[in-house]
Amino acid sequence: MKTAVVILNWNGEKYLNQFLPILLEHTQIPDVELIVADNASTDNSLLLLAEKFPTVRTIVFDRNYGFAGGYNKALYQIEAEYYVLLNSDVEVTANWLSSMLEYMEQNKDVAACQPKIRSFYNRTYFEHAGASGGFIDYLGFPFCRGRVIGKVEEDKGQFDNVADVFWATGACLLIRSEVFHKVGGLDDAFFAHMEEIDLCWRMNSRGYRIVCLPQSTVYHVGGGTLHVEHPRKTYLNFRNNLLMLYKNLPHKSLKKILFWRCVIDYAAAFQLFITGKPKNARSVIQARKDFKTMLPDFENKRKENILYATRTDYSEMLKKSIVFEYYFKRNQTYNQLLNRK
Repeated sequence: MKTAVVILNWNGEKYLNQFLPILLEHTQIPDVELIVADNASTDNSLLLLAEKFPTVRTIVFDRNYGFAGGYNKALYQIEAEYYVLLNSDVEVTANWLSSMLEYMEQNKDVAACQPKIRSFYNRTYFEHAGASGGFIDYLGFPFCRGRVIGKVEEDKGQFDNVADVFWATGACLLIRSEVFHKVGGLDDAFFAHMEEIDLCWRMNSRGYRIVCLPQSTVYHVGGGTLHVEHPRKTYLNFRNNLLMLYKNLPHKSLKKILFWRCVIDYAAAFQLFITGKPKNARSVIQARKDFKTMLPDFENKRKENILYATRTDYSEMLKKSIVFEYYFKRNQTYNQLLNRK
């Protein structure tokens, strides 16, 4: 068994200097290689790696290929049984990796898993990007055990059970390399954001299991590349979410769901505009325009996903709208969404 822990870096010198020593300390197990794939950084990341972390292998790209393209280029150059996609702004803890590898070895039907993700700055709370395992509603909006839209819960052990999830966060994702390549890897066209959910949807549709393993815990800074309210992030999230729906939804529900998403997206743009975020509002509108422009390039991807899907109904997909539940019914936690008050 060989495991490759791969950090995709872009101008992350600060985080590499801060978190790589901790990663090295807590990843001293056999057959594990630490790799930094650099997306053409313009800071001193490569100099830092050469001088301070010579045991860490580096892969250097000629330009920034984004999260999806960068990881694809890196992972196709790496031979390993397991890949771990790890953000540069993640602080790992003791046994973070060994517990996940042990679980994967004992559960061959599980294709991927994630640890519990806590906030680096507010350490008793979950972190937005992944928390204790990811889900989506039937309209494609993601949420987590421990995070629904903007509300993040304190971790009081309420989600410490191992659970099957719809998606595992790309901030710290352990995946079998064979499955990663078999389902086509990440989608380069996404560039960044939503690409891990799209990947997990393809795995789900082909019968693979994905789990959250809370016995492993890491702390995530979050927003290391783009702030949560940055217009570029808004654009990528909305555009890629629509592309993900088009790629993966069955024929029977595609038209209806895209109609309701149109209604909700323009409502979101209006809400952003009247609350003083006109750039974000324009990002939503531009995302919808570009989604329509990109559709012809995604027709074959959709056909392939539909062809290889062995199921289209998922217990990990909420049959309600989290937007309606959150804003109108005030169900703002995972357990409230599932009527476990």
